Amino acid sequence: MQIRETNDLARDDRLTLPEVPTRSIVRRLTQFLAEQGTFDFPTLPNGLFSAAGGRGEDFEQSGYRSVWVRDNVHVAHAHFVIGQRHVAAQTASTLLEFFARHRHRFENVLAGQADISDPMQRPHIRFHGPTLTELEEKWSHAQNDALGILLWFASKLVRSGNLRLTTAHWNVVCDLVHFWQKIEFWRDEDSGHWEESRKISASSVGIATAGLTELRLALQEHAAVRTAAAQADRPVDVALLDEMIARGRRALDEILPAECVQADPAKSRAHDAALLSLIYPCQAVDQSSAFRIVNDVVTHLSGSHGVRRYRGDSYWCADYKQLLSADMRSADFSDSLAGRDSLLRDGEEAQWCLFDPTLSTIFGVWYSRTGNPEFRARQLHHLRRSLSQLTTADSRFGPYRCPESYYLESGRYVPNDMTPLFWTQANLRVALHWLEQTSPE
Repeated sequence: MQIRETNDLARDDRLTLPEVPTRSIVRRLTQFLAEQGTFDFPTLPNGLFSAAGGRGEDFEQSGYRSVWVRDNVHVAHAHFVIGQRHVAAQTASTLLEFFARHRHRFENVLAGQADISDPMQRPHIRFHGPTLTELEEKWSHAQNDALGILLWFASKLVRSGNLRLTTAHWNVVCDLVHFWQKIEFWRDEDSGHWEESRKISASSVGIATAGLTELRLALQEHAAVRTAAAQADRPVDVALLDEMIARGRRALDEILPAECVQADPAKSRAHDAALLSLIYPCQAVDQSSAFRIVNDVVTHLSGSHGVRRYRGDSYWCADYKQLLSADMRSADFSDSLAGRDSLLRDGEEAQWCLFDPTLSTIFGVWYSRTGNPEFRARQLHHLRRSLSQLTTADSRFGPYRCPESYYLESGRYVPNDMTPLFWTQANLRVALHWLEQTSPE
């Protein structure tokens, strides 16, 4: 198949960055995009966010009006980074409230009354946002990374003094720790970031470990936090957290830099862009592992229009809308991935827009620490790629929108229906923040 390059928004002069952008230039660019609606985050009255802001019948059938825990944390974290900490705190508080209302999911597992092999009996990570009610649709809710990034973020907000947890919220936090102990998260097969076949994934183990580590820091730094955790229905203390953190780190040492090293070829995976979250925002790996992960993602997963989640990813593969009906495109494939995988032709995976802004941020953080000019060059390179992924004026979504991914439609790369994706918007906004921070006056 001949592939035609189509995304030419990088030639828009308003998005062109000079070789040495100043802070004022970055501010003007950020303001321009904000005025175009690129960073609009429609918020529910309770502070939560749907996954995307698409329109039309196909989008409505996609389920992306629902709330995902993982996506909400990334969006809330972007608001935290740019100083809108009240927004971040409200989102985290409401997510904890959802789990407090459905605490029986933790309790049933802890009491041995739930089958953890059935993802519907685990805590739900996708739900109806306006009412905080569970969805009856079968879904791959076994996702320790989603629970882990919420624990990490809530603990971070507690540490910074931006969030005070209620007794009900502390019960959820402590239940989660005991839940992970019960299921042995360090060797639990979950569906992870991409909600697909279950395996022991470094990205899930690492983010759960990051959440436990951040909670431990909160207990260590604040006497009131130690007291609250000790007075929960199922108390948690530093000794328990140390034990579980050690198990998580040992498991990571055995898996990294791969995503999964299980012998089953359907599970084993050498490279996965989900591992970037271990570097930013969660800071769950050492510098050596971080370098290796970044190099693997750039070398093995980068494409002309974005970054593949992993090699062999059939979600939004070429001609996806012709091959699958609207109600099937975002269905739960966790038990039947082989059928969807049979649609994929080699090298025609969707190329996602989440990862170049994250790579830009990672290199920006490294540059701020070291002053290494190579890191600065890479920061700018991935930011320019991120800007080139915004939709063009002739797009059916309008210009300056952040897609979930680009996929091949009749040989032409186009944004998929999940445009704009709020997680992508959040990552781009954070990348611009770091570019401003690291640019000269």
